[in-house]
Amino acid sequence: MSVIMESKNVSKQFGGLRAVDNVSTQVPEGSIFGIIGPNGAGKTTYLNLLSGAHSTTSGEFIFCGENITGNSVHKNAKKGIARTFQQIQLFDSMTVLDNVIVGFHKHEKSNMADAIFRTKRYWREEVEIRQKGIELLERLEMAEYIDQIASNLSYGMQRKVEIARALATSPKLLLLDEPAAGMNANETYTLLEFIKFIRTKGYTIIVIEHDIKFILNLCDEIMVLNFGQKIAQGTPSEIRDNKAVIEAYFGTGRVAKHMGVAKDE
Repeated sequence: MSVIMESKNVSKQFGGLRAVDNVSTQVPEGSIFGIIGPNGAGKTTYLNLLSGAHSTTSGEFIFCGENITGNSVHKNAKKGIARTFQQIQLFDSMTVLDNVIVGFHKHEKSNMADAIFRTKRYWREEVEIRQKGIELLERLEMAEYIDQIASNLSYGMQRKVEIARALATSPKLLLLDEPAAGMNANETYTLLEFIKFIRTKGYTIIVIEHDIKFILNLCDEIMVLNFGQKIAQGTPSEIRDNKAVIEAYFGTGRVAKHMGVAKDE
């Protein structure tokens, strides 16, 4: 399996705080790759560096064989990196379809003059984008929600719509920042199955999440950060049994036993 993204000795320093410290990893194309760690471990900062929201202090990111270190979010989006955030950011008063259509506008060829004067090119492109939005929602088995107003949807369904909008940008790599945050058990399970389903459509996905059970049941490979450093990487079963991970992420004793990852010997 080929590597779609690689970080080489990536670090980020904010004043005296080293939020990401010399992190190297590779993400196989077509995989679901998880990043976990305690609060303040550097997970979101790492995602910000990869997406271009923050600049690296040192190290580099290679995406599809190209060095993208220092690129802006906009430039990386054009190269095929899409992202969702911890807080859902939908247009509440718009329909599901109209929210998804926003993602397609990245590919528009019409310019401001076309939009102002409502040229033939503008209308032709609007019709094409609308059809693409419908087709995407159909592929994601969300067609029944096309005309529903976003604010009327359940929290879990709103998260799916946000992911669908990110997919409308035609990404090669999808970054999900704590997608299960605030969800109940039912919604979390539905989201897990949805992300697995998305992978079958040919996307590579990186997920950061606090819910360790969610990550262990979702990902092919997991990287663990603690105080900005990578302390482990491996399959879910390898991470589950890793003593350094258990200590850093779960603690020991009663909590670890409750999670089913260790015994208090």
